[in-house]
Amino acid sequence: MRYWKTTTAVALIAATALFVHANGGPEILFDVLSKPAGAAVAPAAPQAMPVPVTSVVKKTLPLYLDYTARTEAIRSVALQAKVSGYIVDQPAADGADVGQGDLLYLIDQRDYQVALDRVKAQMDRDVASLEYTKANLTRGSDLSKTGFLSKDGFEQRSSAVEQSEAVVAADKAAVAEARLNLGYTEIRAPFDGRLGRNQAPVGTLAGAGGTTLNTLVQVSPIYVTFSPSETDLALLRRAKAAGPVAAEVTVPGDPSAPRRGELTFIDNRVDPATGTIVARATIANADRALLPGQYVNIRLLVGEQPDSLLVPQVALGSSQLGKYVYVVDAGNTVGMRMVELGQTDGELVAIVKGIQEGDRIISGNLQKIGPGMPVEPQPVQTAAAPAS
Repeated sequence: MRYWKTTTAVALIAATALFVHANGGPEILFDVLSKPAGAAVAPAAPQAMPVPVTSVVKKTLPLYLDYTARTEAIRSVALQAKVSGYIVDQPAADGADVGQGDLLYLIDQRDYQVALDRVKAQMDRDVASLEYTKANLTRGSDLSKTGFLSKDGFEQRSSAVEQSEAVVAADKAAVAEARLNLGYTEIRAPFDGRLGRNQAPVGTLAGAGGTTLNTLVQVSPIYVTFSPSETDLALLRRAKAAGPVAAEVTVPGDPSAPRRGELTFIDNRVDPATGTIVARATIANADRALLPGQYVNIRLLVGEQPDSLLVPQVALGSSQLGKYVYVVDAGNTVGMRMVELGQTDGELVAIVKGIQEGDRIISGNLQKIGPGMPVEPQPVQTAAAPAS
């Protein structure tokens, strides 16, 4: 028993010595021993967290409307033959970009050339006959004046001239028709565009109006069709009434610069089933990279929004209640503001509701702070606003 008491006393003395050494000397031990039993030790005040602070940016923002859209060809035609015959040549390759008037297909011309030569020869014969009847009428005119030709004979000669003139006119029409049919053997591009897949290789017997040889679509310029909601309709109409509405088209996943155009059409009825209306923009598409039926994004500039309040996007936090920012409140404590976001502008984002112009926005160490915590604001940095 005496050995156990001696050992306990030695251990207690050693622990006391370690406590005094670790906490600054005998005065600490005195303070501890002098406090009455059961007295609470006051917790140390939390240390203020250094945080970077950004001021709110106030500027005029362009007002955009963004939609998903599809491209659509301004013109698209099925190329068909107007005359029957065998395809003998296809000068333009499948998928080629062609200009208006370029030769796309050639049908065997021999039958139509023969038909043209025949009616031309017939017209030459009838023209010669007309010249004879005219000369005969001239002679009859002189004879009728001297009484050597009866009135009836003179009228017969006049009638022969008129009949010959009618025959020659019919011959001219036949020649024009034959020349047209010969021209139809050359199928040419009616507009600038891009060919599709050939459906009538050389040797195919093309029927008049029954065989589709290929398709031709216009890709420059091109339509971009989208469906704004009826709630955006008034804004679009006001913007269009004020002047041309600029449009920018981008392709998802394509880092190239946006293609530009303008809003050119708003339909005359709203779809009651979806509450949307059909609209479209016309885009130049000079490089012909956009093809009909392609999925794109379109942005329309419909006005300006003055006095917009912007903060860095890195200052935003998310919770189950929505987006928020931390601000420095009075006394350098953290305040939490639930916000409603507007459009982005480079590294900034517009705050529609939730902050004021004079707020100090905390833009860093967001994971280490919370509402009510003391913070040490760093020198205020004004966020650089990108050029509009």
